[in-house]
Amino acid sequence: MDVYEAVASRRAVRRFRGEPVPRETLERILSAAARSPSGSNLQPWHVYVLTGEPLAQLKKRTAERVEAGDSGDEREYRMHPPELKSPYRERRFAAAEQRYSALGIPREDRRSRAAAVAANWDCFGAPAALFCYIDRDMGPAQWADLGMYLQTVMLLLRAEGLHSCPQMAWSVYRRTVTEAVSPPPELILFCGMSLGFEAPEARHDRIDRAPLAETVTFIGG
Repeated sequence: MDVYEAVASRRAVRRFRGEPVPRETLERILSAAARSPSGSNLQPWHVYVLTGEPLAQLKKRTAERVEAGDSGDEREYRMHPPELKSPYRERRFAAAEQRYSALGIPREDRRSRAAAVAANWDCFGAPAALFCYIDRDMGPAQWADLGMYLQTVMLLLRAEGLHSCPQMAWSVYRRTVTEAVSPPPELILFCGMSLGFEAPEARHDRIDRAPLAETVTFIGG
């Protein structure tokens, strides 16, 4: 699989087979991903990989919190600015509409929408999940490094015939993740990522991207 194919085929998959991912495959991917760029070679990512019974227990404990009506932990960072301006506000709204329309869930069906969100805590059936942390002392540039690292991981997963779903949603129940992985207190959870083999019945709907002219300006040449 070449790089263009990996980029084109990468998407947030929300239904996985239960088939385990070999440990050696995960080690190969994460070893290669360590070559991701980072300013001054700080390599600010701290990653925990859960499989088997530890992951099953995390799913169970988080599901129990959700079922008990626990809305989650206080945020340690903002997922979006409090007041999104145009065109970002419209893009966010359109993405939500496309996703729920693909699932056949109308806007007024809040119960079904909540169930779709709750599927995050089962990792969409994935047999493996990674949780990416960063030191609290790091700044915006190092958070950008995390994005480059995670993108590299997702493209390498495609090269191995695997899929993924990055999930900032896991930060909502970060205390339960902390119980599972026991990170040192100086680390903050950025996101989780479900990964594995895509289920045959998984939907292939893609969220639209803005036209090139909206995001890129060519000068000269």
